[in-house]
Amino acid sequence: MSRSVTGGQLVVRMLESLGIRTVFGVPGGQTLALTDAILSSPAMEFVTARHENAAAVMADAYGRLTGTPGVCLATTGPGATNLLTGIGGAVRDSSPVLALTCNNAGENIHRDDAQNADHVELFRSLTKYSRLVAHAGALRQAVEEAYLNAMSGNPGPAHLDFARDTIEGPVADADAAVPEGEHPMCRWVTQRPRADAHALADVATRLAKAERPVLWLGGGCSRSGAGEAALALAESLRIPVITTFNGIGTVPTTHPLVFGALSRMGTRLSSRVMADADLVLAVGNSLNAVSTGRWRMELPHVIQIDVDPAMLGRYYGRRTTGVVADARATLEELHTLLAGRAGELSAARSAWTAELQQAEAVWWQERAAVEAPTGAGGLSPAEVVRRLRTAAPDDTLLIPDAGNPGVWSYLWQIRQPGSYIKPVGFGNMGFAVPAAVAAVVADPGRPVLALVGDGSLGMSLAELETLARVGGRVAVVVLNDAGYGNIRQEQIVHYGNRTIGVDFGPSDYARVARGLGLPAERTDGLEELAKRVGETLDAGAGRFPALFDVPIDQSVNAWTYPAFRPYEPEEG
Repeated sequence: MSRSVTGGQLVVRMLESLGIRTVFGVPGGQTLALTDAILSSPAMEFVTARHENAAAVMADAYGRLTGTPGVCLATTGPGATNLLTGIGGAVRDSSPVLALTCNNAGENIHRDDAQNADHVELFRSLTKYSRLVAHAGALRQAVEEAYLNAMSGNPGPAHLDFARDTIEGPVADADAAVPEGEHPMCRWVTQRPRADAHALADVATRLAKAERPVLWLGGGCSRSGAGEAALALAESLRIPVITTFNGIGTVPTTHPLVFGALSRMGTRLSSRVMADADLVLAVGNSLNAVSTGRWRMELPHVIQIDVDPAMLGRYYGRRTTGVVADARATLEELHTLLAGRAGELSAARSAWTAELQQAEAVWWQERAAVEAPTGAGGLSPAEVVRRLRTAAPDDTLLIPDAGNPGVWSYLWQIRQPGSYIKPVGFGNMGFAVPAAVAAVVADPGRPVLALVGDGSLGMSLAELETLARVGGRVAVVVLNDAGYGNIRQEQIVHYGNRTIGVDFGPSDYARVARGLGLPAERTDGLEELAKRVGETLDAGAGRFPALFDVPIDQSVNAWTYPAFRPYEPEEG
């Protein structure tokens, strides 16, 4: 006869069988049956966040970095609603997450109990799957279905809301409900569709006929691990490669055929590549508003490859050929199909790609010229990013926050795939510091640089204590322009220097960080900053995070920065 366990213990057993080892969260009365079961599990770790939004961001970042679900936990009512912003970031950027909330007892849900809220309705629009679990017999299947939704097809967050009595009460025959060892689902849930042979042959024909094809990689390529396959195809056929903002990090930007990211703000270099194109191979790329300037971008014919059929031709339908398939497998198959013609196609495109490489060299030279100190007080964020790149190890994971830090990260050279994550589709501020915590949990030995504005830091400040508690080779660099800098800059550009609601009073973030247990200093010297950040990220200097508060020159405007202006072809 099977030993009876609680519903909470069964849920934790199921998570273990699915390969999950970490839960990020904030405990509450309704969650105790789950947190106590985690405490009893030698395989599981609970990382306490200081705010539920940060826990959701940690789960999002963990999912992006590992390809397996990040898990966040919150109690009913305000605990659950606090998760929503971070969960929105996960759904918009296709990150596998399991969001677990714990509600009141089943008979009291939808009644006037303490902190009552309809969690399923709240989460429905920001998740792939949202379900109330109010019966012990449904626990196993609910966890399996949530995992399947989070991991299959286009990854994303799934939500389970547990009635309190369901996880606190006993579950009979629990041993029979949980598989021994690894759950079978783990071995097949990541399978992806392969392209139809006729569709693939048509794509190969179009790619061979194009004179100036461009490979435009989106976040789906990162999720598929398609970077190596993309470069192999690009090298074989001499095709220039650009990425979306969400695709940054899929391929090294130091590769001679990679020309950076294209989003609503350019750059002039990547928009030049797109302006020349007569065919776009958009892989794992939804062609969303951020990538296309809210669909005002003029595109040639598009071949769009995605695992989600609903994304194909959604925005450029009249000029799109859609292929339902996995990014990596399709790129590998195209490489094989066109291998026999690689020599002639590469030669035909060599002059064009050489011209683009020369434009890239000029672009970087111009950047160095405009990044000289202005003398207006504070450092230029452009020169900070460029100088920190020279100080950081090649395998450093860069985590820029939303707003200006993300925009300036265009100037960060990616030397290794998988070394960049950022909130793009939802643009949720307060991302970088909690994401750094998740990065340490996922890989304790990896160097991490969190690039955060003072506006975003204000939304995640308490997580500096979490970071100090977790440890790791993490440097938090605060681009401190004493306000919501990106919005201030937009007001200056579009509203005649009239600004409102964007300026802060004096703040000493280094002092606050030290009060939360983190070594910190304020520095306005570029070389000293680079030296100290390099020491923090270096493996031989110990593994303890540090924060650097850097005053930024407010006159440097991302909206008018020459590198970020779109390319404009010369007339004639």
